[in-house]
Amino acid sequence: MKIRRYDEMNGLGLDLIREIGSIGTGNSATALSSMLGKSVRMTVPDVQILGYNEAIQFLGDPEEIVAAVLVKMTGEINGLMLFILKLDFINEVLSSVMHKEIEDYYQLNVLETSALEEIGNIIISSYVNAMSTLSEVTINLSVPDIAVNMLGGILSVPMVEFGYQTDKMMMISGQFVIGGKVLHSDLLMMPDIESLNFLMEKLGITNG
Repeated sequence: MKIRRYDEMNGLGLDLIREIGSIGTGNSATALSSMLGKSVRMTVPDVQILGYNEAIQFLGDPEEIVAAVLVKMTGEINGLMLFILKLDFINEVLSSVMHKEIEDYYQLNVLETSALEEIGNIIISSYVNAMSTLSEVTINLSVPDIAVNMLGGILSVPMVEFGYQTDKMMMISGQFVIGGKVLHSDLLMMPDIESLNFLMEKLGITNG
């Protein structure tokens, strides 16, 4: 039976998304370690299906300024991936790569923004490659785009894109441990419903 909303996914489906997340985090930790020149590991990710308001409460205050890297998926799976970048994570990256830190998101220059786009792209690509490999589907990724806005505004992007299909989001959260420092990692994965059904079918999951 096909699902019509994210929250109709059964436990087995969520477990498989979690498994994809575990492989993706392992791959992204390896890539980040190479880029930052530091030891990077990641905790086992948690997968939650959250409403818009629940997602904001989980991540922080709706008026909190954050950065986010957005990538669109096309091919056999269509949808969005959104990686949230908070100031502590940004400064860990910038201090490792460029030996500097910022106090405000709006201090980011073109070079620093490009580095953060690349970091976000590495993390998102790691998840998508794991999903593509496990399910044997073809997924193309757009060029990453970075935005700085209030958290509520950032999270409205996927809701505007897919709100007509679902009022829920798929949140993959965990913690990066970079050089001994613990930093939160929050990734929103939003395949459209048709793509989610196709993915579950390819992974051998039935929702009946």
